[in-house]
Amino acid sequence: MRAAVFSGPGLPLAVTEVPVPSAGPGQILLRVKACGVCRTDLHIVDGELPDPRLPLIPGHQIVGIIEKAGPGAPGFAPGERVGVPWLGFSCGACAYCASGRENLCDKARFTGYHLDGGFAEFAAADARFCFPLPADFPDLQAAPLLCAGLIGFRALRMTGDAARVGFYGFGSAAHILIQVARYQHRKVFAFVRPGDRAAREFALRLGADWAGDSTAPPPQPLDAAIIFAPDGALVPLALRAVARGGTVVCAGIHMSDIPSFPYRDLWEERCIRSVANLTRQDAREFLALAPRVPIRTEVEVHPLSEVNAALSRLRSGAVTGSIVIDPQR
Repeated sequence: MRAAVFSGPGLPLAVTEVPVPSAGPGQILLRVKACGVCRTDLHIVDGELPDPRLPLIPGHQIVGIIEKAGPGAPGFAPGERVGVPWLGFSCGACAYCASGRENLCDKARFTGYHLDGGFAEFAAADARFCFPLPADFPDLQAAPLLCAGLIGFRALRMTGDAARVGFYGFGSAAHILIQVARYQHRKVFAFVRPGDRAAREFALRLGADWAGDSTAPPPQPLDAAIIFAPDGALVPLALRAVARGGTVVCAGIHMSDIPSFPYRDLWEERCIRSVANLTRQDAREFLALAPRVPIRTEVEVHPLSEVNAALSRLRSGAVTGSIVIDPQR
């Protein structure tokens, strides 16, 4: 099969022929129909996340058709369509797993990081971490739901019942999450890179109540803010933008260092928290919600042969919406 293989930081992915994986015990073999490109993929190939499996097939927003179920793979049959997210394995026995926090499991393994992912024609995955996808979503449009949507959904839940929510960084996750927030009758304030007119107009088109530069204060205090951009300098800015008792949620797996800031910016019961990964319950709840909203993802599609160009476009900030790889092209 063709796959995009990562051999180490600083090296482009090599699109080459590799063996088709087998479906081991508890696994299913998928013919990959689509795989979203995520900023986490950039953090891996740029060396910002340590100790990936090498060589590695990245990609963790996989939409696939089941070709074969391995021994003991529960609940699936050939021909079914499923999605595979970032969390690809947890032990199921530790204190974190037992308390519904499998996203924090010490033995967790992640798709496209510790486990081969979906920048390939076929992929094998643990059946426990595969999810039926709503029929309303074509393959290419479904792929961004599996990380941008799921992580965004988990981040939005961390804001509680906040009525005025700021999104710092308006990319793949934010363009999905704004639709959920509007469905929940929240007001959304979009913060984009200074001078990024395209992102500002994109946010307003999707229903943002306000959109402006990330360095500017919003027109009114926020109840909460979610930071999608991997820029630690946004944390103090977001703290100053939230009202007393407000929450700043850091939604990325990697962020540059947060600069020091005066205690008065945190005082009055403001808080900062991070989001780590996702749980299977997040996936079940979000994938049930997506067709009710209904969420519509806007995607830019690239064939597998253009995976490096797709990563470069994401790195440059040139993309509105989501990028998806079609490995069958």
